[in-house]
Amino acid sequence: MSAPASRRRVRTSSEFGGIDIELTDAGPADGPVVVLAHGFPESSYSWRHQIEPLAAAGYRVLVPDQRGYGFSSTPRDVDAYRSDRLCADLVALIDDVGADDALYVGHDWGALLGWDIARFHPDRIRGLVNVSVPYTPWPMPPTALFEATYGDRFFYMLYFQPVGPAEAEFDADPRESMRKWLWIGSAEGYRTPPDVADIVPADGNGFFDAATADGPAPDGIPPWMTEADLDRYTEQFTNSGFFGPVSWYRNLDADHELTKDLPAPAMPTAFIGGDRDMVIAHRMEYVDSMQTTLPDFRGSTIIADAGHWTQQEKPSEFNEALLAALRTVDD
Repeated sequence: MSAPASRRRVRTSSEFGGIDIELTDAGPADGPVVVLAHGFPESSYSWRHQIEPLAAAGYRVLVPDQRGYGFSSTPRDVDAYRSDRLCADLVALIDDVGADDALYVGHDWGALLGWDIARFHPDRIRGLVNVSVPYTPWPMPPTALFEATYGDRFFYMLYFQPVGPAEAEFDADPRESMRKWLWIGSAEGYRTPPDVADIVPADGNGFFDAATADGPAPDGIPPWMTEADLDRYTEQFTNSGFFGPVSWYRNLDADHELTKDLPAPAMPTAFIGGDRDMVIAHRMEYVDSMQTTLPDFRGSTIIADAGHWTQQEKPSEFNEALLAALRTVDD
């Protein structure tokens, strides 16, 4: 019988030092463990439509506010957000419930972390379903690639590298920041990516200057959200601030150095995305490439009219795809 979802804190005891993770734990205690890992800028709340259906299907569902987010620990040094440390947090959650291994589902940065945890800890992840971000090995350190591509044009991952500007912009009004983020990434806010030559200059522009250069984010919230949803995100980011979440990006080069010589994830993997997701909508070749870059790729599902917040925008379609994918990677 499935137990009601509970909210509790887990003190990790990883090799990198313990931190506190705020965790939603749902489903039968003896069910197969599924870890749901959120991305940026989200939290465990981004999986609100998935927890009950997965628990009803018999899974033990672990949904953390990851390091730096919500009411979990928010270390104030950039190195604390390196992927080996973030992955160790998730392994600690699997240990906490006494499981040998788990199925893993990651969205956005959670997907990037999924590709890493599958290589750092292949014995602890027996099946992997990632959302929005395909497995794409970097050909060089990421910031060098971005600098070569964008030059003196604005690119948000480069804007995120110096400590200070990005978090000052987002922390100035967490509610408005989240409102704009959720519009910009949604199917309703999707815009055809501009040519590099048309991107605004890096100098003198912030994230929202660049993201809304061709028109402001609409008033209000996207139709798939409620004001209560925005209230929850506002509360969480008002508490945590954006230093930790943005610092995940500040470790892109360090993460590349840690993983560049590791083999591709060998366990069964699957992918879910939206056809209006800014990450893949005009780069579907990266989704297709997993057929050859991953040893045991079980296929992809692309959801029509879904943007970057895939599991929040189209929960019914997403849940159907997710349950099928979990069965596929855990046969």
